[in-house]
Amino acid sequence: MANNFDLIVIGGGPGGYVAAIRAAQLGMNVACVEKRGALGGTCLNVGCIPSKALLNSSYKFEDARDHFGAFGIKAKVELDLPTMMKQKDDAVSGLTKGVEGLFKKNKITYVVGAGTVTGANEVTVNGKDKLAAKNILIATGSESMPLNGVEVDEKKIVTSTGAIALDKVPAHLAVIGGGVIGLELGSVWKRLGAKVTVVEFLDRIGGPMDAEVAKQFQRLLEKQGIEFKLGMKVTAADAQGKGVTLTMEPAKGGAKETLAADVVLLSIGRRAYTQGLGLDKVGVKVDERGRVATDKHFRTSVASIYAIGDVIAGPMLAHKAEDEGMAVAEILAGQKGHVNYDVIPSVVYTHPEVASVGKTEEEAKAAGIAYKVGKFPFMANSRARTVADADGFVKIIADAKTDRVLGVHIIGPDAGTMIHEACIAMEFGASSEDIARTCHAHPTLNEAVKEAALAVAGRPIHI
Repeated sequence: MANNFDLIVIGGGPGGYVAAIRAAQLGMNVACVEKRGALGGTCLNVGCIPSKALLNSSYKFEDARDHFGAFGIKAKVELDLPTMMKQKDDAVSGLTKGVEGLFKKNKITYVVGAGTVTGANEVTVNGKDKLAAKNILIATGSESMPLNGVEVDEKKIVTSTGAIALDKVPAHLAVIGGGVIGLELGSVWKRLGAKVTVVEFLDRIGGPMDAEVAKQFQRLLEKQGIEFKLGMKVTAADAQGKGVTLTMEPAKGGAKETLAADVVLLSIGRRAYTQGLGLDKVGVKVDERGRVATDKHFRTSVASIYAIGDVIAGPMLAHKAEDEGMAVAEILAGQKGHVNYDVIPSVVYTHPEVASVGKTEEEAKAAGIAYKVGKFPFMANSRARTVADADGFVKIIADAKTDRVLGVHIIGPDAGTMIHEACIAMEFGASSEDIARTCHAHPTLNEAVKEAALAVAGRPIHI
C-alpha cells in the first residue's frame, strides 16, 4: 500500500466519502481511513438510511392495517418484524457496498482502522501504520449525547443504534428528547403497536423548528396516539427489573414523578466525535462545545489539517457534510468551493413529514426583519384530498420590502421532496412573486407551495 497521499480523510461517512471522491475526481491521490469496517458512517449504517427504511415499512404496515378499508381494499395484516428488519439491513448493505465500489472506481485507497493524527502531515492507523499526506481532513462525525443518570446498554436503554434493531415491539417505549431522532423512531414503534411517551426538557417539541409548525406537528402526533410530557427533566433511569423506571421532575422545579417503560430511547442530541484523534497533541483547536474550530475555508488551526461535517459547527445533517466535503476538495484543488448555509434544508421523516429551509418566523423577528407570511393548507389542495392525506400546510416567509423568500416551512405529505422547490428558489434569490408566477402542474402537492406564495401578497386562489 502506498503511504504518501495528497489527501487523507479520517472518517468514511457522508462528508468523508464525498470529499474523498471529489478530491479523486480532481486528480488527487486520496486515502480514506474508516474504523467501522463499512463505509457510509453513522448515517448509512445506523442512522438516516436504516431509520428511513423502518419509517417506510412501518408506515406501509399501519396504512394497510388502519387505512386501506377507506379505499375499498380489504386486507388482513400481521407484522413480520424479522423480515422488516432484514429489508432494512439489505438496504444498508447494498448502499455501503455501493460506496466501496465508488472508491474502487475513483482509485481511492480504503484503509480499515482507527486513524490518529500524529503530525501535521501524518496519520497513524491502529497505532502502528503511518501514512503521510499533504493535507488531512477530519470527518469523524458525531455520537449520541449521554445523559447523567441514564446508562445506555443498547438493550433496554438504547440510543438510535439500538432503537433500529429491537427484536420485538416494546409494550411501552419512553423517548427522552422531542427532537428529530426521537420523534422518527418513536413513530416507527408506535405504528408497529407500542405505546410511546416522549419526555422533553423544553415546553415544545421540534427544537429550532418554526413554532407554528411545531405546534401543529405535536397536535398531529398526539392524534396518532403519541403522548408527550413537556418541560420535564429526566434525572435517573433504573433498569434493574424487567423494564426501566425513569425518574423525572419539572424543568422549572417541582415534585418528582416516575414513568415505567419496557424500553427507553435516549435521543437528546449528538456531539462531535473527536475521541482518540490526537488533536490536542498536534495543536488542532476545538471550540467550547468540543467541535473542531475551522475558518470559512474549513481549515483548522494547523494549516494542513481541515475538518467538515458534524465534527465542526453548524447543523448536524448528512447533506451539509456532503456539501462541505465537495467544497473542501475543490478548495484544495485551487477552486472556489463554498457552502450556502442559508439554504440547507432539514426534514423530519415522520408522517406527516416536516421540512424547512431558511429562517423561521421567530428568527426573522429576532433579526428585526420586516416580513410577510403566506400560508396554504393541504386541506385545500386537490392532490392531497384525492389521496386522503391532507393534514398540514405550507408557510412562506418573505421580506416585506424586497419580497425575497427568507424561509419556507412545510408540514404535510411528501414535505421532504417538496422543500427542494423552495431550496432552488432561495438559491437563486427568488421572490414569493417568482414562485407564484411559476406554472405548477395540476393536480400536484406542489401547488400548495404556489398558493402559499400567492398568499404572501394576499391573493391565494383556492382558499
